[in-house]
Amino acid sequence: MLNKEYYISPDIRSEFSIIKKGCSELLVEEELIKKLLKNKKNGCPLRIKLGLDPTAPDIHLGHTVVLNKLKQLQDLGHKIIFLIGDFTAMIGDPSGRKATRPSLDSEQVEYNAKTYCSQAYKILNPDLTEIRYNSEWFDKLGSRGIVKLSASCTLARILERDDFTKRFKAREPISIHEFLYPIMQGYDSVALKSDIEIGGTDQKFNLLMGRELQRENDQEQQSILTMPLLVGIDGVEKMSKSKGNYIGIEESSDSMFGKLMSISDNLMWHYFDLLSFQSSIEIDKLKKSVEEGMNPRDIKVILAKEIVTRFHSDKEAEQSLLNFENLFRKGETPNDLLEINLGCAPMNIIRILRDSGLVSSTSEAQRMIEQRGVKVNGNRIESKSLQLSTGEYTIQIGKRKFIKVVLT
Repeated sequence: MLNKEYYISPDIRSEFSIIKKGCSELLVEEELIKKLLKNKKNGCPLRIKLGLDPTAPDIHLGHTVVLNKLKQLQDLGHKIIFLIGDFTAMIGDPSGRKATRPSLDSEQVEYNAKTYCSQAYKILNPDLTEIRYNSEWFDKLGSRGIVKLSASCTLARILERDDFTKRFKAREPISIHEFLYPIMQGYDSVALKSDIEIGGTDQKFNLLMGRELQRENDQEQQSILTMPLLVGIDGVEKMSKSKGNYIGIEESSDSMFGKLMSISDNLMWHYFDLLSFQSSIEIDKLKKSVEEGMNPRDIKVILAKEIVTRFHSDKEAEQSLLNFENLFRKGETPNDLLEINLGCAPMNIIRILRDSGLVSSTSEAQRMIEQRGVKVNGNRIESKSLQLSTGEYTIQIGKRKFIKVVLT
């Protein structure tokens, strides 16, 4: 709630509303109002930070949830700092991880980092965006400085993180360097003197660490804006390149269109809410049209065309729609399939369908087989006890859902 002790002009209220729109949580609202009032008085834009570790060469649609929010703030006249965590990427963010993330070497990180700027500029205005790398300060800090920085946080505080606690209780290994990650991300905020930091909901602990370290360094504490996590196209876990359930923003228009058309009807609304630039009123109208009998596939086409147009062009979106319709009218298999490695063979077809995200439950998998709606390498499956051995398989459910499964 906005504090009534202050006079808050309509333009500040409007700006606050834009900042808060679509976010999961804003901490601390009162502090942000004070920052906006100070900004209005002094004419000094707020410094808004987003940090991404270049652990893979592609920015995907999950990243664009926060990038789109940055663009809104950039359009309001604030200073956007796009921080590439080239130093912290070599540690690996343990947020939400069940195991230690493999370390990357400097060459991998450098290659990935180069691609991030050009991809981020598909959304942000390059002339108004400050690109920074956290190796700037961590290389200078050195081993002595990092040891001193580590003294700013206790083990008990670090173990308040839910993912660390779960791994500790389950006696799963936690490497010492993983404890350093949230401290280093917090120190980024000190180095950049950020006023606001944006991140996914899984980043809340790391963002709060920035507030703590800023307080210890006699800086005004940053406000925190967390955005919802985009679920991957498997409909199970958050979008991630390591999980193979992502849509890269530099994928071909046909690949992007096809993957968006492959998501479930329920997941489609999640994508509309987090990715579409259509208003809530417009999205509600689309939902009502489905309730009144409109085919969800036609609504999904609207979403796919919007996203493909954003990262390619309207002409390519129309061509991708035509290619998609021709493909399924002829009953052909797409060339560019999502590939998922499910691990050890042999594996039962029911488990394959469930673990790949093609179905949401064992009962649904059984029902699809009973209805003769499942094909493996083009052959219709009728046995629920089928075991697949080591190899690569094209799995199809219905007319439009395809996936390549690798069993090792």
